[in-house]
Amino acid sequence: MAMDTHSVLAVLLIVGATLPYFLSGYWKPFFYKLPYPPGPPGSLIAGNAKDIPSKKPWVIYANWAKQYGDIVYFRIYRQHTIVLSSMEDCIELFEKRAKIYSDRPETIMMGLMGWDFNVGLMPYSNEWRQHRKLFQQQFRPSASLKYRPIQMKKVHDMLRGILASPEDFRAHFRTLAAAVVMSAMYGYDIAPTNDYFTSLAEQAVAKLSDSILPGAAVVNAIPMFRHLPAWFPGAAFKRYANEAKKLTTAMQVVPFKLVKERMAAGTADYTMVSGVLEDLHARGGPKDYEAVVQHVAATAYAAGADTTVSSIGTMFYALSTHPEVQKKAQNEIDTIVGPHRLPTFEDRSSLPYTEAIFREILRWRPVLPLGVYHGTSEDDVYKGYFIPKGTTVIPNAWALGHNEATYPQPELFNPERFFDKDGKLNSDDVGFVFGFGRRICPGRHMASTTVWLALVSILATFDLKRAKDAAGNEIPISGEYTDGLVSHPLNHECSITLRSEEVRRLIVQSGGVGI
Repeated sequence: MAMDTHSVLAVLLIVGATLPYFLSGYWKPFFYKLPYPPGPPGSLIAGNAKDIPSKKPWVIYANWAKQYGDIVYFRIYRQHTIVLSSMEDCIELFEKRAKIYSDRPETIMMGLMGWDFNVGLMPYSNEWRQHRKLFQQQFRPSASLKYRPIQMKKVHDMLRGILASPEDFRAHFRTLAAAVVMSAMYGYDIAPTNDYFTSLAEQAVAKLSDSILPGAAVVNAIPMFRHLPAWFPGAAFKRYANEAKKLTTAMQVVPFKLVKERMAAGTADYTMVSGVLEDLHARGGPKDYEAVVQHVAATAYAAGADTTVSSIGTMFYALSTHPEVQKKAQNEIDTIVGPHRLPTFEDRSSLPYTEAIFREILRWRPVLPLGVYHGTSEDDVYKGYFIPKGTTVIPNAWALGHNEATYPQPELFNPERFFDKDGKLNSDDVGFVFGFGRRICPGRHMASTTVWLALVSILATFDLKRAKDAAGNEIPISGEYTDGLVSHPLNHECSITLRSEEVRRLIVQSGGVGI
């Protein structure tokens, strides 16, 4: 397509403005007479744009920390970024200096893709506080108890799915993750396989996950590029964003509309959305608050579905490759729960080794290896370093969980590390994987109980092993993970067998069906 005169003029103006735009960011530290934190050397204009890793960035950043220190600085054009790799620095900045470090950095792709509805990604503002308040009301520990019957039902649905077709275990736990949140938020029952809403969330989150890491899209570092026309060379990000926005719009609107239609017809079950809307209407609340409800529900839907899939995927991988861990947990469950019922939430405090496995899953392969980025709302000085307003500050959750001083031999999957010398669970609940300070994940209580119940239920009912080929040889599992914001284990085969015929009876009866 030929460029018209106005487009040419627009591009020339953008290019003409670029040099002083970049240089102003470069010269800023000299004005303040304080250095940025140490980091890899960069070029005058692009900074470290060519140095940013696309594969396992959390590992590369952890290696940089060994070379430059726990506070590593780099710059992508004008975008200042700091990666934190120590718990001390994360607590000091994200919690003790929360007033400065609770913002979110401007990520242009996020807005272009329509993800600005997401409470977890919103800037620190009054709008965020309004959304966060509703989220906390619905997902604080006491409020999360009301979701337990749904979690129990959906976990049992997963067990019956695995019993029927163990080779499709991945599809069954993907369904579980979406089913819990869709039922709790909207009263919608996910289909056992190929459900529209499961696919919708996965596609939308995958596009986000691949677009907001440092260096993932040039427009994030050079915001003025958002004005380029979609056909312009190098502006493929706009076409990608337009495709993503269709998904995020549907994710917000379609299930919310479904609830409202059921409410109008008098057929809606009580859910988070219907309950809040009924209360809103009864109180004569503001009509525009419906948008807040829609946003909070969609945030829970998107975040819960994808992150839970990652944790349970790691669970299957870890148990398949560590039979000694699996056997020890099964012995504990057999002793406490017994052979005549399935585990319940009430068993959790009596199963310390299973709890240690749960913690090790979160530590060993964190769902969000680089957390969710914070942004500075004003200039700051820390340990003699200048940290300007608008800096992206990344908590390297992978580095925190693989700190050899805290977790010796961190690459080993070893639940024993969570016991003290007296054989009791220690106080380390690996809470850092859920974030820090005012931006800590408000849905963590519901998410963690879903993963724990899935873990204990699988351990109680099935044996997981490496699959074998036709010649009887074990099929290796690569152990590789995806590289996006949310990291998933790559697909692998798994041998899943029932532990006993009594277990078969319990699984079938959990659905209210006799045998």
